Amino acid sequence: MFFLRKGFIGGCLIFFVVVLCIGLLRAQSAPASAASQGGTVSVDTTPARILNSFEPDKAIGSSIDVLSHDGIDEVYTPENIKQMLSAGYGTISYRNNSELRALAWHWNPIGTWSDPVHQSGYFTGSTELKEPIRYILSYNLPHHGTGRAGSASPLTDGDLTTYWKSNPYLTSKFTGDPDVAHPQWVVIGFRKDTPINAVRINWANPYAVTYEVDYWVPANGATGDEADPLSRDPNGQWTKFPSGTVQNSAGGVATLQLSDAPIPVRYLMISMTKSSNTCDTHGSDDVRDCVGYAIDELAAGTLDQSGAFTDAIHQASADAPARGQAGGGASITVSSVDPWHSASDVIGNGRSEHTGFDLLFTSGITRGLPAMIPVTMLYGTPDDAAAEIAYVEKRGYPISYVEMGEEPDGQKIRPEDYAALYIQWATAIHKVDPKLKLGGPVFEGINEDIKLWPDAQGRTSWTGRFFDYMRAHGHMADVSFWSTEHYPLEPCGITWSDLYKEPEMMAHVMQSFRENGLPPNIPIMVTESSLSWRLTGPMSQVFGGLWLADNVGSFFAAGGAEFHHSPIQPQTVGTTCDGAATWSNFVPDAQLNVKSYTAFYFAAQLINLDWVKHGAGIHRMFPSTTDVKDDAGNVLVTSYALLRPDGDWSLMLVNRDESNSHVVKVVFSDSGARRTGYFRGPVTMVTFGSGQYVWRDTGRTSHADPDGPPVTTKVRGGRDATFTLPKASITVLRGKVAGLPKAE
Repeated sequence: MFFLRKGFIGGCLIFFVVVLCIGLLRAQSAPASAASQGGTVSVDTTPARILNSFEPDKAIGSSIDVLSHDGIDEVYTPENIKQMLSAGYGTISYRNNSELRALAWHWNPIGTWSDPVHQSGYFTGSTELKEPIRYILSYNLPHHGTGRAGSASPLTDGDLTTYWKSNPYLTSKFTGDPDVAHPQWVVIGFRKDTPINAVRINWANPYAVTYEVDYWVPANGATGDEADPLSRDPNGQWTKFPSGTVQNSAGGVATLQLSDAPIPVRYLMISMTKSSNTCDTHGSDDVRDCVGYAIDELAAGTLDQSGAFTDAIHQASADAPARGQAGGGASITVSSVDPWHSASDVIGNGRSEHTGFDLLFTSGITRGLPAMIPVTMLYGTPDDAAAEIAYVEKRGYPISYVEMGEEPDGQKIRPEDYAALYIQWATAIHKVDPKLKLGGPVFEGINEDIKLWPDAQGRTSWTGRFFDYMRAHGHMADVSFWSTEHYPLEPCGITWSDLYKEPEMMAHVMQSFRENGLPPNIPIMVTESSLSWRLTGPMSQVFGGLWLADNVGSFFAAGGAEFHHSPIQPQTVGTTCDGAATWSNFVPDAQLNVKSYTAFYFAAQLINLDWVKHGAGIHRMFPSTTDVKDDAGNVLVTSYALLRPDGDWSLMLVNRDESNSHVVKVVFSDSGARRTGYFRGPVTMVTFGSGQYVWRDTGRTSHADPDGPPVTTKVRGGRDATFTLPKASITVLRGKVAGLPKAE
């Protein structure tokens, strides 16, 4: 009895201590718990308020990007293909890094040159079905003109054997427009206001018969990007120098005094509107060599009373050398580039290549689904683009869409010029396949519609001006989709609160397109996306996974049609301004063998394997909101609701609270039927977050530990059921709903 009584008393004491400890713990966590209680997820199931309908196989995909020669061999192994597919993505978009870097792109290494004797000119890939294409090479363009981002300009290199030449496909010979409708230009950008009253132009052939020299005048109060005419939102206007118009140029070396006294200039533009149509150094056999504009050397500065000319471009270089800028102290930007090149211009270092189409479509990476492929447009020819499509279709490879060119905004292409090229390329491609769906413009990653300096009508919207041109030329039917890349955050200094911005940014940029002229019947696609345009540490932290869930969910909630996260291939870890990271879903070894996973990977699995059901058919998206906010009004829990073809309701909930879990109820309501519903029976709950994944930043050996996987449980639904969302996590709730009218 003693021992029993002692055990009983001891047990009571232990019980009392445990209860007391639990009480103390509850008391200590009361503020967080109190903040997390009472949250409600409200899903509006009213059929009239449906936000979107999409088929995941076609609508949620990834992309394949540039690789080295060895990287192609390392990525396309059976094990890596298996790993890449395990993220669950459907369709693939093919990214054209060559055109991004202003290079020619030979989709087929076999083809014909317009000048076969010298193996030069304009290249057209062969449509013959010979050896499967595994690698695609890039070629330098000898007549490029832009000098920025680490590249020198032929316009300021002091070498009279090199010259810039504009794109012949933007001349009246090919556009059908008068040349004045597509002025070609060179913009000189100085590091600071620079006294200018003269330019010296060493014209090549063809030269400008008529041209004008202007300087940029920012609007009152404009600073930063607004004061830059080449930015995405310039605020100002071009003003002609007092003596800046030339109407009967004879070419040669022209020294033009623009004004009596020097004018402080930050940006200067030479705008050309009438060509001599004299042939360049490549002869007269090909009309493309005899149209447009060409300049050997360019200088801008001051002309004194004695006629002595001082070149401010090279003087700036001597005073303040700046690596990566033409002339050191000035940048050179041109309107377009002649795609002429030769066999000797091939880039043969093996560092920057692309996946051959035969390898792409036979490797398994596309899952046998139609893929989105590019054609080069800014630095290619319509014949070559048409040949590419003919080849791919001869092989029987399925194409979903064709993207026309790559990042014209980043290349500073005016919308009218892009549209003029687009029409020529669309005409050539549709002769091969009239039903093929084409689109663009593949904006380089924006949070607003692109703005430009005003045209003659005062219009500044890139989107609006593009569609004005297409409409005026009767080619609206050639635009089947509108595409953009999405890289919303600056790479350095990202903070946790930046996570709250994504849904609004995604919705805003899509609405901006519509407001500026994108017709409602043309779908919007994000064909490449990640957290930032440059590698940054938060990509591989749990932050990146939460951002991706919001990125995908908000895109479809805003009416988007097709989304691609980038890239699908393994890429090694690199160091960044915000810590080590990889662009990829994976952490591979030096030979790109997958060793572990990133937050992007696990978020992708929740999206592709739990939130949606690939291969099942059409999913319908309904409005979904939560009332979980912090004291500053930031929404801490976002919600994205789908009715799947299997009859399950699927909610993706993103708890963006870095420190606290939140308990929520889920309410479904149909205002038309005046009915309220709730999850019934078993509910599948899948969670991934900071409890399953921690990125360990150790430089190039960085990895996650723990490294997933998501946690799957079965919980009971019911009118009073609550669901706990762990801090910094993504949770998918999936199950049947009671109390609502039967879904149609």
